[in-house]
Formats: sequence, C-alpha cells, structure tokens
Amino acid sequence: MSTSRQQPRILGVDPGSRITGWGLIEVEGSEPRWLDHGVIRLHQKAPLPERLSLLYDGMTSLLSKTEPDEVAVEELYVARNARSALILGHARGVIMLACARHGLIPEEYPANTVKQAVLGQGGASATKERVAFMVRAILGLDEIPQPADITDALACAICHAHKRDLPT
Repeated sequence: MSTSRQQPRILGVDPGSRITGWGLIEVEGSEPRWLDHGVIRLHQKAPLPERLSLLYDGMTSLLSKTEPDEVAVEELYVARNARSALILGHARGVIMLACARHGLIPEEYPANTVKQAVLGQGGASATKERVAFMVRAILGLDEIPQPADITDALACAICHAHKRDLPT
C-alpha cells in the first residue's frame, strides 16, 4: 500500500512470461532518481499456470518490499505471433491483479510513448540500445543495467514521471 512521501516512488514494470523487469525511481521535483531495479525470473520449462503463479508471488513480494506510490506498466505491443501475445497478455493481467490487490492502479504506456519520453522520439530509430544509454544517463547510473528488461522498466517509470507532471 502506498505511503505519503514528499517524493513519490514509481515502479516501472516490463512484463514478461519468463523475465519481468522492474525499476524503482523517486521523483524529486521533476527529476527522476534511481532507487533500485531487478528482475523476476520464471522457470522457462514450467507450465504457464505455474509461471503465472510465481509471477504473482514475485510481484506481490516486490510491491511489499518497494512500497511504490504509483506503478507504470508497458502496454502489450502487437506481436506477429498471436500465441506469444496471448501469453504476454496473461502475464500483464497477473501484474495488474497484484497491483490492484495492493491498492495501486497501474498506468499503461505504449512502447513508442516510453521511447519518446526517454529519447524525445519514437519509431524505428529509437533502438533498445539508445533507450538503455539514455536511461543510464538520465538516472546517473554507472553502467547500463542488464538484462534489457530492466532498462525497459526504468524507461517506463521515467515516462510516467514525465507524464505525471503534464497538465491534463
């Protein structure tokens, strides 16, 4: 459950059915500041229901540990493989459920919006490498976090930090 802090904590999540990346930032004024990051790794060979259960447990534990005030989740992109998209949709649903059970309603952002917030542009020229480089620069990290799921999650949190400051 969120607490009242001067600087809101934002948890960014990059959903996956095998690896879910997460990044936690705090917003001081309009500047995002890195707090923590990591991944929830699931057993690749495990049946989907077991992976989803482990993902729920991992998200529940993460939300309790990090106590975010807000959560930002990357939206499902249109995948070429319908089966992969369906599985990823299940994972996103589990993440949304875990957040809702903690009293948090995640904001969802398309990948292009996340790239624009970090790079100032989206589209094909906004490569994962460029996003990772800018995430490192924006948050003042010594190195680019690995795997890429982490930088995607941190980028999502940065996107939310920028969007929350815009007038509606």
